[in-house]
Amino acid sequence: MMEHLTKENFEETISNSKGLVMVDFFSPKCVPCMALMPDVEKLSDEKSDVATFYAFDTTGNMRMAMKQKVMGIPAYLFYKDGEKVASLGKDILEEKGMAAVTAKLDELTV
Repeated sequence: MMEHLTKENFEETISNSKGLVMVDFFSPKCVPCMALMPDVEKLSDEKSDVATFYAFDTTGNMRMAMKQKVMGIPAYLFYKDGEKVASLGKDILEEKGMAAVTAKLDELTV
């Protein structure tokens, strides 16, 4: 199960993280987000040895999402040692789904 970040702990958690981190930006009202959520949770279990996974509910937290340059959801952002290194937006996710996420994780862990 992924830990949920809040606007209060997001920056501190990410900036203090070591290694690869993936954050799922979602909203419970976002149908594509909720459709992908079980797959993201499964991936977080399967790839827990290569990355830490978090979820961030954008509901009421759009300012933090915009600060991270998230312009639409679902969106997955990847950080390495606290620095943003990649992102996958809703267009790629709608086209390629979890295959895009797995490929990005593999690319970033080489």
